[in-house]
Amino acid sequence: MGPYILKRLLLMIPTLFFILLINFVVVQIAPGGPVEQAIHQAEGDLGIGRALSANTYYQGAQGLSPEMVEQIKAQYGFDRSAPERFFLMLKGYLTLDFGQSFFKDKPVVQLLWDKMPVSISLGLVSTFLIYLISIPLGIKKARQQGSWFDRSTSLVLVVGYAVPSFVFAILLVVFFAGGSYFQWFPLQNLVSDNFHQLSLWGKVTDYLWHMTLPLITMVLGGFASLTYLTKYSFLEELNKSYVLAAYAKGLNSQQVLYKHVFRNAILVVLAGLPEVLAGIFFVGNLFVEIIFHLDGVGLLGFEAIVQRDYPVIFGVLFFFTLFSLILRLICDVLYQWIDPRVHFDAQGGK
Repeated sequence: MGPYILKRLLLMIPTLFFILLINFVVVQIAPGGPVEQAIHQAEGDLGIGRALSANTYYQGAQGLSPEMVEQIKAQYGFDRSAPERFFLMLKGYLTLDFGQSFFKDKPVVQLLWDKMPVSISLGLVSTFLIYLISIPLGIKKARQQGSWFDRSTSLVLVVGYAVPSFVFAILLVVFFAGGSYFQWFPLQNLVSDNFHQLSLWGKVTDYLWHMTLPLITMVLGGFASLTYLTKYSFLEELNKSYVLAAYAKGLNSQQVLYKHVFRNAILVVLAGLPEVLAGIFFVGNLFVEIIFHLDGVGLLGFEAIVQRDYPVIFGVLFFFTLFSLILRLICDVLYQWIDPRVHFDAQGGK
């Protein structure tokens, strides 16, 4: 397993390089960059009022002198060519220097560090709750296939699968966060303003009070697909011949399920963990942080895209990409730990 882990760690380097390259090219092509926005703002301050062109720096900057335009371009590093900017960015990434935000006047590393606790706590706690609900529910549905319990819970799963998580968020805000009916839960922030003055128990309850609606939203939006995956993976295993052989040996249903079926069926569920977490962090966190005004990495990335804050965009993408690659490696290690029959080294790391 050691050579496989080393190989995967080495493969992360070219993977990160090409992902950064693709993101850099796409972002450079997108119109309305920071230079155009700065020129537009400068024209507005000067009372010129000309519209900006998305395709060139100079068409929309006819009211500014060439010297001012060059100063603006130099301020954001656009006085260099695109390849030079890209390799300067890579050089900084090698020393974990992600640059300075164009609009927040802070290093990108500091911004990510400040926002990570919100996103990580939301992502990890919601993932834990989703697995805590989905795996037992999926197993019970598989054991009671076709029963009243299976049919009734399938209706709930269909709704959870079909309705986007942000719709659940809006409904929860309307009903329970002062939208139109009750004001039982706060609408913004992860803790209260007087959080540091509270006792330990007060801090815990305050945190849970703020987390209730966001966590309900993410669980409702994510548990259905995992429950279906668990159910059908267990159903497939329950119909195999080794299960009949185990029953023939005199084992009861609990022994068959948790000694034989569980280890084989859970591999499929475990293999989907990176996708589940990636979906929660990339999509779920973004909508939840925007709707509930939680200052996390998802909201930071969204604001950076709107403002064309390139260093922050690349920093957020790098963080999520590295997180996904490491998570995939951890899942592979867990995969072999659960089922020692799996040998990645013998398969050439595939």
